[in-house]
Amino acid sequence: MEYKRLTLVYTAALKQLETKIDTINEEFKTLHKYNPIEHVSSRIKSKQSITNKLKKKGLEATHENLIKTINDIAGIRIICSFIPDIFKIADMIENMQGITVLKKKDYVTTPKENGYSSYHMIVSVPVSLSVGTIDVKVEIQIRTMAMDFWASLEHKINYKYDKQVPKAVRKELRDCAKMTHKLDKRMSHLGRNLMEEEKQAIKEITTEYTTVYTTALLSENAGI
Repeated sequence: MEYKRLTLVYTAALKQLETKIDTINEEFKTLHKYNPIEHVSSRIKSKQSITNKLKKKGLEATHENLIKTINDIAGIRIICSFIPDIFKIADMIENMQGITVLKKKDYVTTPKENGYSSYHMIVSVPVSLSVGTIDVKVEIQIRTMAMDFWASLEHKINYKYDKQVPKAVRKELRDCAKMTHKLDKRMSHLGRNLMEEEKQAIKEITTEYTTVYTTALLSENAGI
């Protein structure tokens, strides 16, 4: 497996997607009263992690098996303020030019049995190389700050116990997940006014842009 070549194409895919998300982020910061994105991070799995994942699937570590069976070699995590922001950002990603959504899983509406909550998307990003354009898969995780805190703690506990987490600890994690969900719902309620102001701001800006462009177009046509 040529890990350097692999890193090249997946890094290129991440950069493209990050640029699109950064543009949305800057737009909200500049034009709107409220920004749903708290912060964004990205990563590429290590060679060892990829190899281990293929072994667990009972597959040989070949380039073909990797591309066909592993969807999360490249990943982006978007942290939002409130629960409604998650679905807002997911809709924006679906409407991004050049990005194709291959798969999505809503663990926000229906959390996993262990309490894990997040919104997952697998998207395809076209990467142009000297030999042509290839489609590269990237995993996107969208969650609130509270969800991210819980997921981080759960990951550390799993690592500590080598994934053999005692029953009592698993129960504590599920209870914490329920508390996290209640906190998110209360915070989203408190933030509703902010989101309503944002909706109104978007409506006003859209109307303004439409008026300006329509006027300019009419003036141009009148001069022909």
